[in-house]
Amino acid sequence: MMDVKLLTHTPEPDRVVATAARLCYSPRAAEEVWEGFSPEKQAEFITKLSSYGHYSPFEHVSFTLAIAGVSRSLSHQLVRHRIASYSQRSQRYINEGTFQVVVPPTVAGDLAAQEEFDRIMGQIHEAYNRLTKLGIPQEDARYLLPNACQTQLIMTMNARSLLHFFALRCCRRAQWEIRELAWKVRSEVMKAAPLLFRESGPPCLVRGECPEGPMGCGEPYKKAEVEADHGVA
Repeated sequence: MMDVKLLTHTPEPDRVVATAARLCYSPRAAEEVWEGFSPEKQAEFITKLSSYGHYSPFEHVSFTLAIAGVSRSLSHQLVRHRIASYSQRSQRYINEGTFQVVVPPTVAGDLAAQEEFDRIMGQIHEAYNRLTKLGIPQEDARYLLPNACQTQLIMTMNARSLLHFFALRCCRRAQWEIRELAWKVRSEVMKAAPLLFRESGPPCLVRGECPEGPMGCGEPYKKAEVEADHGVA
């Protein structure tokens, strides 16, 4: 089962972003700007930044998350988001003789498909263990391992990159597993920085419009649906 936990983040992220942005237009020292920002002023300033599309100050804060129970198929997609840092469990150094798998819902919902899936995974388990017992290094035996193989990783992203990540991956047109991850990450970071991520998610939710044109899903998210499914909208 997928598990996402926020491990740490830049302290007072909303205040950091508001201060960085305000300093650009203030003759005062950064310390003075920092001290002068009440929570109410932070909210007002961050709302303005979002409405102007001025997101460079958001890059000053970062969030580090632990991600587990996801497939290698997902991690291959995730690392395409390049303004981020990733540390993933190594199949070179960790023996995968008892690897767990992520089963797609379409497979899990079809008895015949699930049986075939399980059969193939069992064969891969056996073949991997045979190779390692023959003395084949784990770094070579891993070539047998499937995309379904579960992995764990640590991910660090700044707030601006996260906003971009949510815009792309919370969308219904994103692949199902990385879409689930995106919503879970969003829920975690909103606990730490509700102002920064108040206007985050797919464009249909944030702006009320879809940039996909004829490729759109035709099912825009509603705030009530997001609140029911993810706890925050």
